Amino acid sequence: MSRDINEYWGTVLSLLAKVLVVWFLVSYGAGILFAEALNNISLGGYPLGFWFAQQGSIYVFVALIFFYAWKMGKIDEEFDVHEE
Repeated sequence: MSRDINEYWGTVLSLLAKVLVVWFLVSYGAGILFAEALNNISLGGYPLGFWFAQQGSIYVFVALIFFYAWKMGKIDEEFDVHEE
């Protein structure tokens, strides 16, 4: 039983780490670090770096929430800890 619990939490923490890396890259990376490089591309008449800082990151964050919920459901089913 202990192995199953450790494997479950390892899988959950791995997913969480991946989601947080994407969150960091989109919020800090695209909005600040890579903004100058992204500003060479336009989206809707606005530089892409500006667009990510103002709107794009919000879209990605909402998509991350849905992805995380879907993936956690799959993990819970895999380890048989899901709700009926």
